[in-house]
Amino acid sequence: MKTIDRSEFAALIDELIASDPRDVVGVVTDGEQYVFDHLESADELVLDYDLTALSPKKYIMPQRETLLTYDRRGDDYEMRAEADPTGHIIVGVHPYDLAAINQLDKIFIDTLQDEPYRRKRENSVLIGVTMQDVAETCFAGSMDTATAESGYDLMVTDLGDRFAVDIGTFEGDRLLESVPTRNASAEEIDRVAEIEAALEDEFDRELTFPPAALPTLLEASYDDMDFWEDYAEQCLSCGTCNVVCPTCFCFSVDMIRDLEGDSGRQERRWDGCLLEDFATVAQGENFREEVAQRHRHRFMRKGWYIYERYGDIACVGCGRCTRHCVADVADPCEVYNELREAQYA
Repeated sequence: MKTIDRSEFAALIDELIASDPRDVVGVVTDGEQYVFDHLESADELVLDYDLTALSPKKYIMPQRETLLTYDRRGDDYEMRAEADPTGHIIVGVHPYDLAAINQLDKIFIDTLQDEPYRRKRENSVLIGVTMQDVAETCFAGSMDTATAESGYDLMVTDLGDRFAVDIGTFEGDRLLESVPTRNASAEEIDRVAEIEAALEDEFDRELTFPPAALPTLLEASYDDMDFWEDYAEQCLSCGTCNVVCPTCFCFSVDMIRDLEGDSGRQERRWDGCLLEDFATVAQGENFREEVAQRHRHRFMRKGWYIYERYGDIACVGCGRCTRHCVADVADPCEVYNELREAQYA
């Protein structure tokens, strides 16, 4: 572990902005919320934020991206891959978002071998930050995602006039070559551990049981439609919970032609299982037509389905869905706790 003065860390960010061909993005204020956005200067960077509106997933899996374009050439078509492989330097990623990106890597790189995702991910740098302010809706402490031991190039912890920096990769080590650092003392290393341990008491929300019990709980609750219908009664099927979730990865692919039909493009865009037509197939058949079915599917996917296939609970406890749900029915912590209570009533 290294330490770096605050001024030198700011100088590092400014140097990356000025000289690295990749876009440097980080957490900035946007009105009353925080967002990941392009950085013009290290002065814009906020590291003591509680929660961003969207996760940094949007830089690795863009909300909309062109995968290929095509043009007619006589009796045939010429196709060109167009997905942008350029990565980003992403500064200020909380541990729960690092955990989410790790899950996406398993899906898009290890399983799907998705080239557009892989190239952006491998060309990106993740600079994490230890949480200093915990959002009211966050329950990362219950999901073992409040701290991180891997998944980052650099992990920064605020020690006042300096930062402790844990180096996670060779790329992270290389980034520090241009600024003065020193080896962290035993006291500084202990201070980082104390800061991380103190986070346990900062969460207002928590699961009342270990997350490892979620798959069994949800499997047993699948047919409890009274519960799901009651919860879904106020759901607007707007899909906001899908959009803000750092682990949701469903997408649709559209073929968009010009008016003459001689050229066009293939686009990938985010999609969400709460949207009414998400499960619509040929001839208009919708196998999750009811709101309660879609509502149930979301929670089953987070706590059971993804675990069965990839070994991860696909909720990292960030609390974004809870914060942004206008109907106040998206809180996984509340839903899972109520299911547990009902099962043992």
